[in-house]
Amino acid sequence: MIEGILETALYAEDLDAAEAFYGGILGLQTILRAGNRHVFFRCGPGVLLVFNPTETIKPAPDDALPVPPHGAIGPGHACFRVPGGKIDFLKEKLNKAGIIIESDFCWPNGARSLYVRDPAGNSIECAEPKLWGLE
Repeated sequence: MIEGILETALYAEDLDAAEAFYGGILGLQTILRAGNRHVFFRCGPGVLLVFNPTETIKPAPDDALPVPPHGAIGPGHACFRVPGGKIDFLKEKLNKAGIIIESDFCWPNGARSLYVRDPAGNSIECAEPKLWGLE
């Protein structure tokens, strides 16, 4: 049956800012950019999809793939898997880029999480895999 999450979607109207944040600051590889509609990034074995909600709410043209309209209003959340030994490096990189760390703490099981906001206001968590017993 289900083996894992293949893709995760977030929504941002300013795709240039999203691409600068996810590609430039977090270092994710851009897979595809389709104008002002979406930008997709490689994220480990999965894919992060960033859609412009004002574009994806529009019905697809008759000659397009049959993907239903979709979108979200308000900030979403995604958590990226980061090895414990790299969290301090990531925190330093975020600080140098002027990204505010909203929270940096250890969960009761000892896993560490960093929380920041992307340019669209989405809550982005970077956490050790042991948060969910995956390490």
